[in-house]
Amino acid sequence: MSVDVVLPETQPELAAGSVRVAAIDCGTNSIRLLVADIDRATGAMTDHVRLMEVVRLGQGVDQTGRLAEDALERTFAATRRYAEICAAYGVERIRFVATSATRDAENRDVFVSGVKAAIGVEPEVVSGEEEAELSFAGAVSVLGTEHTGPYLVVDLGGGSTELVLGTKSPVAAYSMNVGCVRMTERHLKSDPPTAEEIEAAARDINAAIDEASKHVPIGRTATLVGLAGTITTVTAHALKLRSYDREQINGAVLPLKAAQESTKNLMERNRAERAALPFMHPGRVDVIGAGALVWSTVMARVQAAVAQAGGALRTTVTSEHDILDGIALSLAR
Repeated sequence: MSVDVVLPETQPELAAGSVRVAAIDCGTNSIRLLVADIDRATGAMTDHVRLMEVVRLGQGVDQTGRLAEDALERTFAATRRYAEICAAYGVERIRFVATSATRDAENRDVFVSGVKAAIGVEPEVVSGEEEAELSFAGAVSVLGTEHTGPYLVVDLGGGSTELVLGTKSPVAAYSMNVGCVRMTERHLKSDPPTAEEIEAAARDINAAIDEASKHVPIGRTATLVGLAGTITTVTAHALKLRSYDREQINGAVLPLKAAQESTKNLMERNRAERAALPFMHPGRVDVIGAGALVWSTVMARVQAAVAQAGGALRTTVTSEHDILDGIALSLAR
């Protein structure tokens, strides 16, 4: 197996009242697996495995409207590896959720049949709204009492970015068709991107936020929470980490100024400079600039909206708990 996981010789013991589940999140850029035990009564989660592979399923979808054959094969190969892990851990329930790239693809039936053959469950191609709700559930499940609502949860993916507002549950959500892969393929062709390319991408992002703001009152935000690989990487850069450290990144509170400086620095670097960063996943090198631009624009727009509403937003919180946790929690209900 190419993923970095040692399979257990015997299945770990399952506590009474718990269920062992596997959540799979297949996005535009990456496919991720969580194997965990969840206490049915409390919702407490004990992780066994968390994995991420960059398969770039959304390669070219923005231009062609179809999933590429080589992207499909990379995704099916990863799914077969995940199936082996699920079997080794004795998983009782599996939920496979697919998001933006698959929603947009006219040949998604090939994807659905291939995944079912690989792991034995049919993937759910969820709507942007359901994606947003799952992300919100995962993010707020671990937020401490020091963070007050309403929370605006921002899940920045490869093909789409979800904005979800709520405290205990979502009250408003919107899925924008802007993400790190989509904006890279559409606009950021140079290395590093030119000012003209960045300006064109920013116009798309701002137009999407204009529309999202009609559905989500972002000016009510008390705590801004950022999820997914782009934002965790921006956070690692702001913290000057010498390696990707999930424990340091999760729950990190950054001044907005520091987060913005991190996004600006990543956008200005060329590919070789980004690849040399010690926390950078190889699969993010090509798309992190566009992702940083999306996050920078969202932060600025939310801060301005909060100020216009008479409030003040000075920090952002990064969470390593996201849609993957939301999918897992849904399996324990």
